[in-house]
Amino acid sequence: MNEKQLNRMHNDPGFIAALDQSGGSTPKALLAYGLDETAYSNDEEMFNRVHEMRTRIIKTPSFNSDGILAAILFENTMDRQIDGKYTADYLWEEKGIVPFLKIDKGLAEEENHVKLMKPIPNLAETMTHAVQDRHIFGTKERSVIYDYDEKGIRDVIAQQFDIALQVWAAGAVAIIEPEVDIHNPHKAESEEFMLKVIHEHLDKLDADVKVMFKLTIPTVDNLYADLMKNPHVVRVVALSGGYSQDDACQRLSHNHGMIASFSRAFAQDLKYKQTDEEFDSTVKAAIKKIYEASVA
Repeated sequence: MNEKQLNRMHNDPGFIAALDQSGGSTPKALLAYGLDETAYSNDEEMFNRVHEMRTRIIKTPSFNSDGILAAILFENTMDRQIDGKYTADYLWEEKGIVPFLKIDKGLAEEENHVKLMKPIPNLAETMTHAVQDRHIFGTKERSVIYDYDEKGIRDVIAQQFDIALQVWAAGAVAIIEPEVDIHNPHKAESEEFMLKVIHEHLDKLDADVKVMFKLTIPTVDNLYADLMKNPHVVRVVALSGGYSQDDACQRLSHNHGMIASFSRAFAQDLKYKQTDEEFDSTVKAAIKKIYEASVA
């Protein structure tokens, strides 16, 4: 465990940039960037294009540790390089930004109003490679809660903690992400019950175990205030969940201590055809807005 990175994640102001679009979401991310399916002819070319997009974001001058604490990477990105350095090493050594890795393999079919994670094959091997070879600090893994269902919510949290403990054993900190869908008709009730179950699991952890949480911005402001004070919790971060950048930032600003971990809401205005100056200016404006919401 890199103690300097741990201290940064626990204490420093800023937010997390989620650059972890995977195979299923990459075409949408590229389309939003201004590259349709004619820009690539197979998966390898698609991943080349999205790595070029991520590289452009990471290398732009405004993408730096003044506003950004960490970045979440897709596994394919972890094994690619920027200027001769693996992406995680470039982030930390050149930018002072802590690297995380998305490790889930997508969502299973909906059952009990939730979607659990699909099985993650070879997780131990992936974690050894990530931590020892690529110097990844932590991971992120996502489930979704679509409606209030106590069994479904308990299943989501149990699975998340099971994976988080495997991640901790490998020497990394897991970002537990039980997303409550913003269209959940009983969103507030789902969030309240989910929080109760989270505390039940936290109470069972060994004293040294650390985790993070990536949660939907709650319906009830500051719902997660006590969660942030738990000694096991490094940080509680917010996902944008389909909200626009303005809407997500406005909602986040009402939840003190919760910081952003935005993907679409961070990159929504970045376009392939922008000049480098326009691109950096757009990155700078997004960082300013999201940072201010994160430290409100």
